[in-house]
Amino acid sequence: MIRPKKKRICRFCENKVAVVDYKDPKRLLKFTTEVGKIIPRRTSGTCARHQRQLTTAVKRARHLALLPYVSDLSQ
Repeated sequence: MIRPKKKRICRFCENKVAVVDYKDPKRLLKFTTEVGKIIPRRTSGTCARHQRQLTTAVKRARHLALLPYVSDLSQ
């Protein structure tokens, strides 16, 4: 018997976050992979509105050097 997948809830809607801010790098790091890619909406479970805000915030934080573009892979 195949079980239906559990519906993912947007973390930002759950915490009633109005705007995703680029000045919070700890929160933004959770939505990026080790390689530096932004995690897609279908994987992270964020809603469309917050995913758009999230991508813009990550790109701004990278531009201001709050987040790295790529992690150090030379280990």
